[in-house]
Order: sequence, then C-alpha cells, then structure tokens
Amino acid sequence: MHMQLLHNNKVVIFDRTDFGSSNLSLPRGKCRYNDEAIKVDCTAHSILYNVATNTYRPLMVQTDVWCSSGAVNSNGTLIQTGGYHDGERKIRLFSPCNDEETCDWTELQQNLTVKRWYSTDHILPDGRIMIIGGRSAFSYEFFPQNSNTNYVFHLPFLKETTDPKEENNLYPFLYLLPDGNVYIFANQRSIVLDYTKNRVVREFPVIPGEKRSYPATGSSVMLPMKLVAGDFSPVVEVMVCGGANGGAFLQAAVGGFMPASKTCGRIKITDPDPKWVMEDMPSGRVMPDMLLLPTGDVILLNGASKGTAGWESAIDPVFNPVLYEPGQPDPNKRFSILNPTSIPRMYHSSTTLLPDGRILVGGSNPHIRYNFTGVKYPTELSLEAFMPPYLSPHHSHLRPSNTTVKGPVSYGQKFSVTFTLGVSQDMKEVMVTMIAPSFTTHSFAMNQRLLILDIVEIQQLSSFTQKITVYAPPSRNIAPPGYYMVFVVHKGVPGHSIWVKMQ
Repeated sequence: MHMQLLHNNKVVIFDRTDFGSSNLSLPRGKCRYNDEAIKVDCTAHSILYNVATNTYRPLMVQTDVWCSSGAVNSNGTLIQTGGYHDGERKIRLFSPCNDEETCDWTELQQNLTVKRWYSTDHILPDGRIMIIGGRSAFSYEFFPQNSNTNYVFHLPFLKETTDPKEENNLYPFLYLLPDGNVYIFANQRSIVLDYTKNRVVREFPVIPGEKRSYPATGSSVMLPMKLVAGDFSPVVEVMVCGGANGGAFLQAAVGGFMPASKTCGRIKITDPDPKWVMEDMPSGRVMPDMLLLPTGDVILLNGASKGTAGWESAIDPVFNPVLYEPGQPDPNKRFSILNPTSIPRMYHSSTTLLPDGRILVGGSNPHIRYNFTGVKYPTELSLEAFMPPYLSPHHSHLRPSNTTVKGPVSYGQKFSVTFTLGVSQDMKEVMVTMIAPSFTTHSFAMNQRLLILDIVEIQQLSSFTQKITVYAPPSRNIAPPGYYMVFVVHKGVPGHSIWVKMQ
C-alpha cells in the first residue's frame, strides 16, 4: 500500500496492521500487543526491500498505518504520519542505518494535532514537513512544530471541495512552488496557499470533466522544471490524469461501475491567465500511478477502466502502462501504449522509480480482507520491475555508465558529473536531471519532483569519458533540502543515478 525509496537504495514497504497476522514473522521474538484484530501479533506488516539483491527484511510498525502519508526529510529519514484508529495521530520515523540488521521503525511520543487519515505530506524549504487534509480534517499542520506556531491551521478550501457522502477530495495533490508557496489540488479545484500567513493567494479554473481525488482517484505530477542559472522563477506546469464521475463511488457500492475518465489536463500555473489544456489518454483509467522518468517523460501504470477506489469498487483492470511525452509538439503523438503486465493492480497498489531507471510495482488488495482465492481480483503479494523502453538492450550503446559526481552540490553553484560511454558519441543530445524520491500511496507520488539542470560545459576527457558541468538548483524553494537522484540522460537513455544531498 505504501512505498518509499531511501538514499541507500532500499525501499520501505508497508501495509495496514489490523487485518490479523501476515505470513512473515518478526525477528528475535518481537510482537505487538496493542492490535485490534488479534491480541498478540508477532508478524511483520512492513519490510525493507533490498533492490540490488532482491531480498527483504521484516520491520515492526507499532500502530496502524492504513491509508497514511509520508515524506523524507532533509537528513534522509522517512517521516510517516497518521493512519487508522490507534495510528491516526501517530508520527513514525524510519532512518537508513549502517547496521542493516537493527534499523527499524520508531514511533514518537509526540502526536499530530488532529487525526490524519488519507492526508498528504510535503517537505518545505526550511526542512519541515507539511501535513494537509485527511478525512474530516479540513486543516494542515507541520512537523516538527515551530514553538511559536504550535497549532493546526484551518483551510476552508478542503471543506468546500468535499462531496456529500463520497468526499472526492482526499489525498490532495500538493506541490511546493518556486515562490515558496504551495499548490493544492482537491476534487476539481486548485489554489496556491501562502502557508506562512495561512492565506489563499490564488485560485485556478476548475478542471473540466470528472472528479480527480480519492475515491474518484486520478493522479498528478508537476511536470519537469527546466532550470536556467540565476532564474528563481522557472515555468511550473501541473498535469492531472484520470479519475471518475461524481457518484461513481456510490454506484459501485450497489454494483454499478461507471467508466473511468479518459482525460488529462495540463495547466501552467505560472502564467498570468492559466487555463486547463485537456487531452485524451488511450483509455479511461481510475487509480493510475503517475511517475516522472529520468528522461522527463511521464509513465502511467496500474488502475482500472471502471469504478473508483475502495473495496470491491472497480472492475476491468488496465494492464498496459502508457508513456506520455510532454515535450512532443504534436498532441496526437504524446501517448504511447507499452507492453502489458498480466497482473491486475487495483486498489492499494503502489509504484516507485528505482535508481537504475526501472519502476518497482507492487500490491493490490481490493477486498476488505486478504482474499487469495475465490474472488475476481485476488490479493496480490508480488513485486514486479517494469522496464521502460529506454532500458531495451538495443539502447545499451547509448547508456551512460560509471557515473560520478564531484561535489559538494550547493544551491546555485556549479558541480560536475563524469561518465563513460561504450563508444565515442556526439554529445549534443545530453541532459542532467535531478529527481526527488517519492512516497507513493493511493495513486499519488508525494514529494515527486524532477529538475532539468542548466549545462555549463561538456568536456571530452578521453575517448570514452565525458565530464558535464552544470548549475545546481538555485534555491530551496525549487529543490527542498534532502537527497536526490542525479541521472545523465544521453539521447533519451539514462544511466544509473548517483545520490546527491542538497543542503
């Protein structure tokens, strides 16, 4: 249900705790004694997945993390918030550590100010985490809390976007903007919030078509920001895809599955008079996952063509990932249908971009209990690695390798990236991108952000070795502090990323 890639190339994966025991035992006699499903639970509901070795280690979460939220802070620690029942106000931490056999979840004594279930988290320029929304939580708060602002801040916009009986405004889409304010999208509306003054400073047109937020679940990305040295105000464009008609959740409850939305909308929120520009996907999709690829393209995976998010609320899974090229001038050529999976990835699926350019895909539990047989879409325990077209063996001669970064990487300063190519290549078609790893749950990759860096110089060091000098992002508003994956992309083919820390 939840995934977070960490800067040691491990992925933290976890699911709810209150459905009883899992098939994976906790180590060294560990048990939980506060579970509402069983009195003593000695099984794991979280793992640490090692991508390189395809192995995992059980972890112990103390309280229920069902439909919670998270963000990685500037030190690389996952700050994980909220959940259900005994977890609804909890704050949990997971930090990568040198001793891989001992690092585990810790739970703070401090609680959130209010219950947070289906909320969204985002890191801010000062390193704090903003936690916004959730079921019947029309507000936001911060972690850590500033001693001078130890409050919850009410946001009427969240109440205004709630539909009677089905909500359609949970897990709002959230993006930090270059001016330091925050863009918030819920249901069909969006605003810019000055969170320092608790003031809405801008409202945008309503997106045409269907509802877009949980349970009428679409997805969203902030399209890549192309940076120029010294420019603190790059163009910002947001894209929202998929969703469901109003009433679809209630219809699904009585066995009627309405077609999912086929539309995507793009809006340049930095324009003086921004408007949604609509496009059609190859097919309708609810519960899609949208991820930014190192190339600057967008991939959509998972989901269904009818219904909404929720227990037994969708049918007809969409098996084919779709690639979207935002820079393609012809709108009719922007979408490409890719090779399908054979596994339905419905409600409670998740995805994340890996450092080698693959997409990790897992999960799917459309049922109120873990049903592995006798149902149309059984609970799915597998992980898959999807390889985008740029990982085809046909492109191996174009792929950068042996990438290194010579730092430090400081805001607005130059740094260099060195890499090799198998054969001598023309370096005209090369770019360097930085990607923040996302906390992915319920079809939204929180904190996901891709920056295209300004290239200063390209030098040929030897027959096969190149050195690119680039400018780091100019401000914390454009690149909040923390760890990023740096990719060299040569003729549309990325090499393995290198982690850098912005601080």
